[in-house]
Amino acid sequence: MKRYFFVAAVTVIAVATAAQPMSQETIDSTDVFYRHLQLKEVLVTGSTGVTRMADASAPVAFLSAGDLRGTAATNIVDAVSHLPGVSQITTGGGISKPVIRGLGYNRIIVVNNGVRQEGQQWGDEHGIEIDSWDVNSIEVLKGPASLVYGSDALAGVLKFNNAPVLTPGTVRAQLGAEYQTNNGLFGYTANFAGNRSGNIWSARYSEKLAHPYKNARDGYVPNSQFHERAGSLLLGLNRSWGHSHLLWSCYHVTPSIIEGERDVTTGVLIQPYSDATTYHHGMPYQQVKHYKAVLDNSFAVGGGRLNFLLAYQQNRRQEYEEAESPTDYGLFLKLHTLNYNIHYVTRRLGVCQVTAGVNGMYQKSVNKGNEYLVPDYSLFDFGVFATTSLTLGRWALNGGLRFDNRHMSGRELEEDKEVRFAAFHRDFTGITASAGTVFHASDRLDLRVNVSRGFRAPNISELASNGIHEGSVRYELGNVNLKPEFSLQFDLGVAYSSPVVEAQLNLFANHIANYIFIHRISDVMEEGYMTYRYDAGDSRLLGGEMSVDVHPFHSLHLSTSFSYVSAVQLHQPLESKYLPFTPAPRWQFEVKYEINHHGRLLNNTFVSAQWDQSFRQSHYYRADETETATPAYGLLNLQAGTDVMRRGSRVASLFLVVQNATNCIYQSHLSRLKYTDVDPVTGRRGIFNMGRNIVLKLIVPLQWKL
Repeated sequence: MKRYFFVAAVTVIAVATAAQPMSQETIDSTDVFYRHLQLKEVLVTGSTGVTRMADASAPVAFLSAGDLRGTAATNIVDAVSHLPGVSQITTGGGISKPVIRGLGYNRIIVVNNGVRQEGQQWGDEHGIEIDSWDVNSIEVLKGPASLVYGSDALAGVLKFNNAPVLTPGTVRAQLGAEYQTNNGLFGYTANFAGNRSGNIWSARYSEKLAHPYKNARDGYVPNSQFHERAGSLLLGLNRSWGHSHLLWSCYHVTPSIIEGERDVTTGVLIQPYSDATTYHHGMPYQQVKHYKAVLDNSFAVGGGRLNFLLAYQQNRRQEYEEAESPTDYGLFLKLHTLNYNIHYVTRRLGVCQVTAGVNGMYQKSVNKGNEYLVPDYSLFDFGVFATTSLTLGRWALNGGLRFDNRHMSGRELEEDKEVRFAAFHRDFTGITASAGTVFHASDRLDLRVNVSRGFRAPNISELASNGIHEGSVRYELGNVNLKPEFSLQFDLGVAYSSPVVEAQLNLFANHIANYIFIHRISDVMEEGYMTYRYDAGDSRLLGGEMSVDVHPFHSLHLSTSFSYVSAVQLHQPLESKYLPFTPAPRWQFEVKYEINHHGRLLNNTFVSAQWDQSFRQSHYYRADETETATPAYGLLNLQAGTDVMRRGSRVASLFLVVQNATNCIYQSHLSRLKYTDVDPVTGRRGIFNMGRNIVLKLIVPLQWKL
C-alpha cells in the first residue's frame, strides 16, 4: 500500500493549490474548466431514468463532444477507457471491450441510437460495432442499471449519444480525417445534416484502415490489422406534438485474428506474409457486420411524454481460417434481435415525476458455418418497471422497481451421429430495485448514497458452448445448470465544485451471487487447444474512484485521478480467490495549459502532458495458469490542439497527440495477447501493447442557414 501514499500526497498538494485565491481574470465561457462545471445541468440516463447529472444518486461520468473531438483512439471504447473506473479488455489495437469497476462482457449494456447494442458481446475477439465518428457524447453509468435496462446491466451502461437535432433552417456538413503513425491508421468521415421547418435529416459515411501495430520488443505484430466501414442515415419529423425519427445504420469490420506464434529458435513472431505493414487481412480473420433500423417516437400526451421505440438488429460474425473463398468460412453466427420499449414520463406533479413502462427483446441465432461453438437458440425478454424522482428542498430522491423474465431455448444438433448440443429450455426471473438520494449541502457540496439490486441471466456461451473458440485460442464448455447473477451494490459519493477546484470521491461495495466466470481445466477436448469451462460462485467487489480538477488561474489546468477495485471469490483458496480480468490500480495526472481563447486566427489553443500509471497487479486468478501477475508501467501522453478561425467562425480543428511518448514496453493486465506463446529467448509470455504512436486529427465543420 505504500506506493498508493504518493497518489494521496499529490491529491493533497493539488487541493492545497486550489485553496489559493482565484485570479480576477474574467471567466471565459469557452474555457474547458468552466464548461466542465456546467455538467451539473446535463441530462443523463441514470439507473432510475432521465435526470440532471447533479441529481443522479448513482455515479455517472460524461464525455462531451469537445472531449471526444480532441481524443485519439483506435476505437470508441479506447476513447472512453481513460475515465476513472473505466478500462478495456483489448486484443491488439483494433478490438476493445469495456470494463466498468472490474466487470465487463455481458455485464455492461452498450446503448447506441437509443437501443441496447446486441452483437454477440460474449465473444472475446471483436469489440462493439459502433462508428466512433458518429458519437457526439458518452454517458457512463457505474453500477447496476437493471431497473431501466433489464438483464445484463449489472456493471453499468455505456450510452453513446448522437449529435442533437439542428435548429430549424440550419444545414451542417462535417469532414474529418486522422492518421496514426504506429499502425499506419488512416480514417475519414463525411456528414451532411439539416433541419428544414422540422423536417430533419442526417447522413454519414466513415472508413478506417490500419496495418499491424508495432512495439520495441515484438516489432510488427502479425494479424493486428483491421478495416472498418460504417454508414448511417436519419430521417424524421420534429413537431409541436413530439417527434418521429427513422434511423438506419450499418457497420462492417474485418479484423485479422492474432495467434502470436513464435520461431522456436529466435523467439521472433512468425510473419505469415512478406510485407509486415500490409493493410490486407491475414489468415485467420473475421468479417463482422452489424445492421440496425430504429423507429423512435415521442408524443405529448396528458402533459407528459409517451415514448415508443422499435428496433431491428442483425449481427453477422464470419470466421475464416485457411480458405480465401468468401463462402468457405468456419464459424458463421447470424443473430437477429427485435427490441421494443414503451414508457410514459409524467409531467412534474408538484415535487414528483414518475416514469413507467415495458421493454425487452426477441432474439434468434442460427449457425451458418461449417464449425460450431454455440447451438442455434431463441430468446424472449420482457420487463416492466416504474421509477420516480422527487425534489424536496436540498434533497433529490429517486428509486424504482422492476420485474424481468427471460426465456431461452437451445436447439439440438447432431454431428457425426453424436449429439453436439443437447436441446434445453431455461427461464430466468429477476426482481430488481434501486433507491438513492443526493443532498445538496451547499451550492458547492453534494453528498450521494445509492443502493441497487442488479440481475443478469447467463448468456448462450455460458450455458451451452461446446467447441473451439479460435479468437480465444481455446476449447470452451458451457454449463447449462448455471443460475442468474444477482448483485447488491452500495454507492457513497462526495462531490465539491467551485470556480477553482472540483473534487469527487466515489466508493462502492458490490456483492454478486452466482458470479459466472470461465477458467481452465485439465481435460483436453481438442488437441492443440487448452480447455476452459464456465462455473459460478459468490463474489465481492470493493473499490472506488477519486478525482481532483484544479484551476488555480485562467490558463493552467491540473487534474489527477485514482481508481482501485478489489474483486474476489468468496470461500476460495488463494489460487482461485481473485476474479479474472480485474484491472490494476491506476493513477493519472495531467497538466494542461490553455494558450488563448479569443485569437483571431487560432482559438482555444492548448498543450497538455499526461502521466498514466498502472500499478502492479498481483491479484489474479492463478488456478491452472489462467492468469499471471502483471508488472507496473507508466505511459507519457502529450497533446496539442487549436481551432482555426476566420471572421470569428471556426473553420477547422487541429489536434496532435503523442501516445506512449517514451516508447514504453508494457503489457496491460487486461490484454488478451498477454497469454499467447512464450518467447523461448527471453522467457516472457505473450505479445506487448502498442509502442509510441503519433496521431494527427483534422475536423472541418461547415454550417449555413437555409
